[in-house]
Amino acid sequence: MAGRAPGAIRGEDAAPKPRRASTAGRLAGAFLQLRWASILVVAIALGAYFTFANENFLTRPNVLTISQFLSAVAIITAGEVMLIICGDIDLSVGQVFALAPFVMFFAWDAGAPLVAGIVAGIVVSAAVGALNGLVTVLLRVPSFVTTLGTLFLLNGFTLTISHAFPVRTPEEGTRLAELMGHNTYAELVWALAVILVVQVALSYTRWGLYTFAVGGNVVGAREAGVAVNFIKISNFMLCSALGGLAGILEAFRITSIEPLAGGTTVMFQAVAAAVIGGTALAGGSGTIVGGLLGALVLSILLDGFTLIGINADTFDLILGIAILAAMVLNVFLQRTRRQGAR
Repeated sequence: MAGRAPGAIRGEDAAPKPRRASTAGRLAGAFLQLRWASILVVAIALGAYFTFANENFLTRPNVLTISQFLSAVAIITAGEVMLIICGDIDLSVGQVFALAPFVMFFAWDAGAPLVAGIVAGIVVSAAVGALNGLVTVLLRVPSFVTTLGTLFLLNGFTLTISHAFPVRTPEEGTRLAELMGHNTYAELVWALAVILVVQVALSYTRWGLYTFAVGGNVVGAREAGVAVNFIKISNFMLCSALGGLAGILEAFRITSIEPLAGGTTVMFQAVAAAVIGGTALAGGSGTIVGGLLGALVLSILLDGFTLIGINADTFDLILGIAILAAMVLNVFLQRTRRQGAR
C-alpha cells in the first residue's frame, strides 16, 4: 500500500459496482433461453388478436374445437420432429394415419379382440416406418423420395382394401372406445402424454442425444461410434407408429374410419408445425414442445380465420401469409434471444 496514492485508493473505492439485474429481467432472460419461447409468444399474440376480433374465440365449445384439431397434428408432429432432427423427413405418415384404423378394423372383424386390433394397427404402422428407414439408410435413397413413393403406395393400398368406402369404428360406446378418443378430451390427453414422453426421451436419453448427433454431423457421429442406421430407422418407426396412433384415435373420435382421412393435408400440417416450432429442416436442432406450440399456432390460425369469416376462396392464401409472418416473427424473437444470451 506504501507506493499507491491516496487518491487512487479513493478512486477505486468510489468505482460504481455493477447493478444486479432485476428479478423480472432475470426471469425474462431465462425465458428467452428456452428454444420454444418465441413460438409461445406468437401463439399468445394470435390468441389475443382473435379473442379481440371475435368474442366466441375463447368460449368452451370453440376451445374444444381447437383442441380436437390440435391433438392429431401434435401427435404426428412429435414423430416428424424426431425424424427431422436426425436429418430425414416422412411424407407418407398421413397415409399411415389412414391405413392404421383399417388394419384395426379388419383384425377386429376377423375375430380378434379390439385391443389386439389396435396393437396390430400400430405395429403395421411401425413396419411401414421400418421399410422407409431400411430403404433410406441401406439403399441410400433420400428420405424425401422414399417416403414420397410410400405415400402413393399406401394411398392405393388403403383405397383397395377398403373399396374406397368408410366403415364404422368397432365397439362404439364401450369404455375402450372412450379411452381411445371418443371421450371429449381423450385425444388431447393422448397428445399431451405423447409430447411429454417423446420430449423426455429427446432431452434425457442417449437415444435423444444420438438423434441430435446424427442430424448435426452424421460423419462425426459415425466416427464417434453412434449406430447411425439404428437411430435413423428407429426414428422412422417412431414417426409412422405415432401416425398410426393418431389415425386410430381420430377414427374413434369421429366414429368413422375414412379411406381418405389424413393424407398429405395432415402430413404437411405436421411438418409445418415442426418448422414453425423451431425445428431446423437441415437437422440437428428442434424440440417436441416447440412442435406442439407450432401445431397450436396452426390450430389457432385455422379456427380464428373461420370465426372471422375469411372467404373460402382466399383462405389458404391468407393462411400462408399468416404462417410466413409467424415464422418471420419467430426468427426475429430467436435472434433477440441469442443476442440476450451474449
